[in-house]
This record gives sequence, C-alpha cells and structure tokens, in this order.
Amino acid sequence: MRKLLMLFISVAFISGCGPSQDDKASKYLDDAKASLEQGNYTKAKLQIDSIKLLYPKAFETRKAGIRLMLNIEQEEQLRGLVYLDSLEQAKLIDFESIKSKYKLEKDENYQEIGNYIMPTQTIERNINKTYLRFQVNELGVMSMTSIYSAPRGLGHHTIKVATSDGSFAQTPASTDTFVSTNLGITTEKSDYKLGADGDVIPFIVNNNDQKITVTFMGDKNHSYTLSPVEKKAAVEISELASTLHTLTEIQKAKQEANLKLRFVEKRMAHNDSVDSQEKK
Repeated sequence: MRKLLMLFISVAFISGCGPSQDDKASKYLDDAKASLEQGNYTKAKLQIDSIKLLYPKAFETRKAGIRLMLNIEQEEQLRGLVYLDSLEQAKLIDFESIKSKYKLEKDENYQEIGNYIMPTQTIERNINKTYLRFQVNELGVMSMTSIYSAPRGLGHHTIKVATSDGSFAQTPASTDTFVSTNLGITTEKSDYKLGADGDVIPFIVNNNDQKITVTFMGDKNHSYTLSPVEKKAAVEISELASTLHTLTEIQKAKQEANLKLRFVEKRMAHNDSVDSQEKK
C-alpha cells in the first residue's frame, strides 16, 4: 500500500512538472501569427480556434488568441476596403466614359435621386406620342414607362411584347399609373421596374435585332411596332443600369466593411483597456 501511494505521488509530481497547457497552446498561437503574416486569414483563425478546443485551461494563451483574432479581422476589413476601392475606381471610369450619352432628369427641389434617360426619349421630344420609355435611377434601378397618347384613353395597365416566331413576354398589371388630359388629348402612363416587369425589358434587349410588336392592354388594346429609337434606348439604358447597380453594390459593401472595422476597433480598444487595468 505504501508503495502504491509513493507511485501515485511520483506520477502526480512528474505530471505537474510537465509543460503547462499554455506552453502547449503557444505553438498554435505562433503558427497563427505566421499564417497572419502570410495573409492566410482562414488558416490563422482555425489555429486560434484550436487553442480553445484543445487547451481550454490555457487562459493566457486564449486571451492572446482573442487579441490576435481581432487583428486578423481588422486586417481582413482593411484588405477588403482596398480591393473595393480599386473596383469602385474602375467602375467610376467606366461610368464617366459613357455618361455623356445620357441625360440626367432631376429636380433638386423634390428629388433626392434622379433618372438617366436617352436624349431621344425626353418628354419634350415626344409630346402626344405613344411609346415605351426606359430610364435608370442614380442607384442603378432600371424601369420602363408605357406612354399612350390619343383623344380617347385605353385604361391600359399591362404591356405585352412579341416577336414573329411567337415568343413573347408580358408585364403584370402596373400598380403605378397616371392619367392626364390636355387640349383634348388623354395621356396614360404606367411604370414597371426591372425584375417586376415580367421580363419584358430583358426580352426587348435580347431581341433588339428583330421586329417586336408592342401591345398596350387595358379596357381596350393598342398595338404597334417597336421603333429603333425605343430598342436602342432599352439596350443603352440597360448597359448604364448594370454599371450603376454595380457601383451601388460596391458602395454598400464598403459601408458594411467600415462598420465591421469600427466594431473590431472598439473591441480592440476595450481589450487594451481591460489589459492595462489588470496590469496595475
């Protein structure tokens, strides 16, 4: 019995003299630092996570790991912002190169966001005409307006476009309509946003080399052949919409990255404050 007790004490003594959990965990922390220096953020995070899983009592190393994790998150956001800045500059150059082809309609008194249209589709150049007008706002949201002008209205709310092979697309009924009368002419307008237009806008863009029949549908119907001016407007506004939409998404991503960066920096400042208090 005495021998067993002595053996137990010896084993306990030897175990107590071995490397501590912090000593064992430090290898993972060193590896994480090396991965960070190499720009391998994912690997560095995995190595820090391993410290908590394998050495839950390595408190000092885990605290150092938390600080390093914040450094990694900070580096990620900073690198992301540099990348987003380069993308934004490239898209701004694209925008400036085509901007002159379009006219911005915006009344600063009541509009926060203006619309770009083709000069050929301004209202003053199309008085009392029936046509499809295409526009995109400054945030990249494209839409189509059906405009019908005649002595008597149609009460139209839906647009159908079709090619000679029987292919067609049709909008749902518009929820944004307007009717006015001036000097015996009734003008009806219905708006359709891209994505909620029954794919009419993409249909026109993709079939702009073909004859397209447009039908305004309502209490009565009216059909006509889409003009080259309307087709060109659909194609060129679509191109501008793509550029502006991408710019808007980049700017949203930059705002999100900056918010995350500020959050990480606040946590870093808090941790630094706690560490300084503990050292006193």
